[in-house]
Amino acid sequence: MVVRALASDVQEVHASQVEFCENLRLACGFFRSVAEVCRKLEINRAQFNRYLNGTTTPSAFILQKICDFFGVEPTEIYLPREQFRKIMELRQEKRPTLMPYSEHLERLHQLSQGKFDRYLGYYFEYYNSMTVYGRVIRGLIRIFKEGDGVYYQRFERVPRAAKLGEVYRYKYLGFAYFLNDRIFLVDYETINGSEITQTVLFPDYKKKVQRLSGLTLGVSSGNQRPIACARIVLEYLGETIDLRKAVRRCGILDPKVTEIDPTILRVIDNSVHINHHHFCTLPD
Repeated sequence: MVVRALASDVQEVHASQVEFCENLRLACGFFRSVAEVCRKLEINRAQFNRYLNGTTTPSAFILQKICDFFGVEPTEIYLPREQFRKIMELRQEKRPTLMPYSEHLERLHQLSQGKFDRYLGYYFEYYNSMTVYGRVIRGLIRIFKEGDGVYYQRFERVPRAAKLGEVYRYKYLGFAYFLNDRIFLVDYETINGSEITQTVLFPDYKKKVQRLSGLTLGVSSGNQRPIACARIVLEYLGETIDLRKAVRRCGILDPKVTEIDPTILRVIDNSVHINHHHFCTLPD
């Protein structure tokens, strides 16, 4: 009787393991690929394959992580296949629909993987103001990594009038991509939702990142909101900084009064140069 009971227990364990493997494969079928599931779960593909073919059983922690990702309970993933399918279909119906081109945005994140590691941290940005002519904006940018993507925050202070009195504060959030030896930054202004800005920069391949230069395209905060393009320089500050001190240094600067490195002023000069058929960057 004992032998027969043990044999029955073994059969039940085997059956539940089979159900788990089949249900895991079924759940993966609701996504574009097993590779995508592994990336989002941050589980090694080889290890995940062992869960799929039943050679390894996930720990309680990993099992909970997998179930949370698929939106099911650990007890549900061991249910008979058809019963589990109905649960998955119901849960998927309640999930928000992916926006068009979401797979392309994910591809851009993947193409940028690992290329931003040395560029993470804080920068001062410098470019000629699109609102107060003859003045230079010094803003603060933080580039950071979260999950598979690289993002950035940008902070600027712009005066309400040319007398440089009371100021507007602008906060931007955006995506950062590193594609074919160029850095692309796309953000939007979060307080008023009034602007999208795009910046394209050259990488810095020196031993230590110092400056990134390029062009930025946006809209002036003036009443007429003209569209403008300006040369821009990002000056690297480090991965950790005195944030309050850095924010206090942001604002509209008079280059004749405020000390700004002359090489930065030269690179952000927006003068049109002979033989330039387009508005291009200047060499450092």
